[in-house]
Amino acid sequence: MKFDLRPRKLDLYIFKKFVFTFFIALILIIGIVIIFDISEKIDNFVAKEAPLKEIVFDYYMNFIPYFINMFSPLFVFITVIFFTSKMAADSEIVAILSCGVSFHRMMVPYLAAATLIAVLSLCLNLFIIPDANKTRVEFESKYIKSGNIAKVRDVHYQISPGEFVYVESFSTWNNTAYKFTLERFEGSRLVSKLSAETAVWDDSFKGWKLKKYVIRDYYEDLTDRIRSGAQLDTVIALTVDDFYVKKKTVETLNYEELDAFIERQRMRGDANVKFSLIEKHKRFTLPFSAFILTLMGVALSSKKRRGGIGWNIGIGIALSFSYILFMKFSEMFVYTDTLPPGWALWLPNILFAVIAAVLYRIAPK
Repeated sequence: MKFDLRPRKLDLYIFKKFVFTFFIALILIIGIVIIFDISEKIDNFVAKEAPLKEIVFDYYMNFIPYFINMFSPLFVFITVIFFTSKMAADSEIVAILSCGVSFHRMMVPYLAAATLIAVLSLCLNLFIIPDANKTRVEFESKYIKSGNIAKVRDVHYQISPGEFVYVESFSTWNNTAYKFTLERFEGSRLVSKLSAETAVWDDSFKGWKLKKYVIRDYYEDLTDRIRSGAQLDTVIALTVDDFYVKKKTVETLNYEELDAFIERQRMRGDANVKFSLIEKHKRFTLPFSAFILTLMGVALSSKKRRGGIGWNIGIGIALSFSYILFMKFSEMFVYTDTLPPGWALWLPNILFAVIAAVLYRIAPK
């Protein structure tokens, strides 16, 4: 069906209502969330003597973009439901359709506003939130709680092609690896094995001090050579940071850093690559949800209901929360190796897109 896409006063009217209501809802809900967050964390701030300047600028100013992005599907859906229901209750939808404007043409300003919100969310995900999260996570680790989980037992890494590191245990207290082993392979043949009682991280040269080490070289003629000593300094593609897993590390990486981090994790055989892949796909699935939830919201609320806008808002809140819950639940498919990360993270959008298409199809009737 062809229709005139030239901007009209009606388009500007709907576009302004959408965007204005969206940002007003953001401001109100963010204010409420900050109040509850302060009441929950005030004891930590006082106990650890967090400066007011850092609380405001390092934590909450960087918390706001993170919160906006996380709950943007909820804000979009409730916004559309609220102002479209009000338009329907005031018979504005009937008047628009009676003037010869088709239901599909009426959707143009809705989709334009959804595009603006989607682009805003994508820019937040790719450029603003990672840098903001660095400061926020650092503040949380310092004044609220530590986000570090030390890998203290049985660490296996491939640090480069053909080089494998094994550490029996690692102490975060003194940055020391115990029962350290470095094996080098050429193809499938072991060419050398370095073992040490301890490996202590030295920040001065960004390397390891191996104590009581033994190096055994293996030759093709099945002979070998053994060397040993009290101490050996070595620099390898492994740092002390690799022995820590920060729950929110991937949230602080921009897109290029995240891609490089994923490649490094895959090369090392790090099981935590799942967290990185989830974060990567989530940065695109959330912005795309603005289109799906906008279509669904208009389809549900464009008809005047006997129960008024309260019924529509209730449905909107229930569906938006079910979407967010499904997004979280879909991550379990990745953790259990049921689905690849891409499919798992896009599954809620696919399912809700089908629901939106069905509702949109029957809405004009």
